[in-house]
Amino acid sequence: MSAQGETEAGRSEALAAAVAAAWRQAGPFIAAFEQTRQPMLVTDPRLPDNPIVYANPAFLTLAGYAAEEVVGNNCRFLQGPETDPGAVAAIREGLREERVTRVTILNYRRDGSRFWNQLLICPIRDESGALVNYFASQVDMSHVHEAEAGRTRLADIERRLAEAQRQLSLTLSSAGIAGTWDWDIPEKRLHVDGRFAALTGLAPPARPGTVPLSPGPLPASDFFTGIHPLDRMRVRLAVSGILGGAEVFDKEYRLLGPDGSVRWVHARGRCHFGSEGRPARFTGVLVEITEQKRVEERLRIAQSAGRVGAFEHVPGFATVAASPQFCSLLGLVPSRTVAASAVNALVVEGDPPLMAPDQRQEGELPPIETRVRLADSGEVRWLVRRGEAIRDTETSGLRHVGVIYDVTDSKRAEVALRELNDTLEARVREAVAERERAEEQLRQSQKMEAVGQLTGGIAHDFNNLLTGIVGSLDLMQTRINEGRTENLTRYAGLAMASAQRAAALTHRLLAFSRRQPLESKSVDANRLVSSMDELMRRTLGERVQLEVVVAGGLWLTLCDPNQLENAILNLAINARDAMPDGGRLTIETANAHLDDTYAAREIGVRAGQYVCVSVTDTGTGMPPDVIARAFDPFFTTKPLGQGTGLGLSMIYGFAKQSEGNVKIYSETGQGTTVKLYLPRYHGEVEASAEVRGEAPRAERGETVLVVEDDSTVRALVIEVLHELGYRTLEAGDGTAGLRHLQSDAHIDLLVTDVGLPGLNGRQLADQARLVRPTLKVLFMTGYAENATFGNGHLGPGMQMITKPFPVEGLATKIRSIIEG
Repeated sequence: MSAQGETEAGRSEALAAAVAAAWRQAGPFIAAFEQTRQPMLVTDPRLPDNPIVYANPAFLTLAGYAAEEVVGNNCRFLQGPETDPGAVAAIREGLREERVTRVTILNYRRDGSRFWNQLLICPIRDESGALVNYFASQVDMSHVHEAEAGRTRLADIERRLAEAQRQLSLTLSSAGIAGTWDWDIPEKRLHVDGRFAALTGLAPPARPGTVPLSPGPLPASDFFTGIHPLDRMRVRLAVSGILGGAEVFDKEYRLLGPDGSVRWVHARGRCHFGSEGRPARFTGVLVEITEQKRVEERLRIAQSAGRVGAFEHVPGFATVAASPQFCSLLGLVPSRTVAASAVNALVVEGDPPLMAPDQRQEGELPPIETRVRLADSGEVRWLVRRGEAIRDTETSGLRHVGVIYDVTDSKRAEVALRELNDTLEARVREAVAERERAEEQLRQSQKMEAVGQLTGGIAHDFNNLLTGIVGSLDLMQTRINEGRTENLTRYAGLAMASAQRAAALTHRLLAFSRRQPLESKSVDANRLVSSMDELMRRTLGERVQLEVVVAGGLWLTLCDPNQLENAILNLAINARDAMPDGGRLTIETANAHLDDTYAAREIGVRAGQYVCVSVTDTGTGMPPDVIARAFDPFFTTKPLGQGTGLGLSMIYGFAKQSEGNVKIYSETGQGTTVKLYLPRYHGEVEASAEVRGEAPRAERGETVLVVEDDSTVRALVIEVLHELGYRTLEAGDGTAGLRHLQSDAHIDLLVTDVGLPGLNGRQLADQARLVRPTLKVLFMTGYAENATFGNGHLGPGMQMITKPFPVEGLATKIRSIIEG
């Protein structure tokens, strides 16, 4: 990699670490916003480019992104080529001036679809007044913009309809599509021209370019030939009305062709009466309006789909021509005309009327927003009216043509946004308080569940172990009282075996709880895995094929090598048990880099460089529910008596205490891979300590001070020290031990328990070194908080030994410290 590439990589890692830190800082607000349906974001202006550090589920649903695709990005990634630069500039100005900003902006979802957001961006400051975050709540205003677009499309359709009607009139006039009829009533004869006959099916259509010929006189009943059966009775009644004295015949109806085709026609005629007042002739014109009807139907569908109602009203007239959607928006029964007074009566008192007679000039009608109470349900809805006042000719009267549409949802959203702005701070405080209460309840519930599970498992295993210890000691005591010494060694061995198993169980519990005392050293994982080859092959047996793949140039890691060996061995044993019929086990090492995306998904994991040790088998695999519980203490899928359920939990605790991570990848029937990540160590490999064959003894009669609050343990340690030739001083607590250390007594070594009452072991050592700076210290512990040892690091001349310990181990530790 070039120097420039390394620099850019360093910047990227620094930015990733900063975004992760910002994510953790936003943590107190996260749970409070998880359940709200309001889309919300939090950004951090202290980081380069003001990245997003949190997005709640409502925002992820709205935008269609996963959390890892959002966090770390600037909000600009939601914008597109059609986003208004003015809206972007308004946001930048608000951020620059660190003030509350409201703006509506076009954004794009992950699938490319558009949505309009009304943003409310609020600065959040800490107690000193410094800006730490921006909080953004959002309201989806897409439906409002879609309604605006629908109105634009409707206006375009209306313009095209007017143009189509004009073209239709020209076409009818120039092409002669209109047909005529003359009905001789006394003679009951019908005279029609060729166009009427062609439209109604009384004559075959003419060849293209020719004029259809008149069929000659026809029976009067042929007037109804070709009329659609559903319209025929309506037309007959209208004709009867004309013959009975009505002035004008004006009807639209359908014609059914021989081929089943349907055409619409408009018939208009008049009856002429003789000198005696009797009807003599019925004449008129028939015009095809099929295309006009199709355009009207498309317009009706567009209005219905966009929930836009059209109207036409002549000021001063009592009725309004309305579309079906117009009536639907008002809760009225669909009708071609409705009373203007009935429309205005639905308007809530105090709001402007929909049908206003005050516009007497041509031009745009003043847009109005008004509330109406629906006629059918009584529900109050918000409507907007837009339109124009127009004249068809210079001499014709003025008429109002326009549309109405529903904006209730956007009005409610505006009210909700105002309420959110007014009460945001109070709601945040309340949500944070509720979150804290919920967290406390959850912690208590989890604590009780964990305690119940742990105590049950511990009680079961320790009862078994204590049975072996107590039973063996009881038999030994009985034999000694009887003066019989045979089998005492056997009983002592059984008791020791049970005790060692109890120590191992305690060790695993401490590993799971991340409280085991670790002796961290620089470790070459390749060398450690290779050294385990013979042990692994003996453990796995002949039916399991072992393959070890070590990476070249593997980094060092800092951990307890004994715990790492135990973890690998446990994983190998689990893998062997998952392959009862044999299989292949692969152990691999590799360098790994965990990025911010990975760290964001895992609790307590920092992004950075790690050494990865993975163990892969070809066994039965695990279903998802087993993977979810695999690290729980005492959880096992093995038969009763074949596993404690602490192996994986110990590995998990060891990895977390070593500031690493462990992850399981598995599918049923496809095998399992467990990856153990340990942080990279920048240093050298420590030399291996010399292994002694027997417990070393005191060489010059050195004096050792033993501080232990448990009298039994204290007596045993002093007895061991006497056997090894050391002089001893003893104390039952830290205060008594400090008095010895502040005296003139010669003391070569302090051996102290860590968990002393009052003044603990570490505090005792620190106080002692104020008066004895070169004092050497050996800590005894079976449970060590990290804080006790300064995050796991001991000072010069200090070492640690874990309870329970063998005599040889204690003697070796004491000798190595004194000679060190």
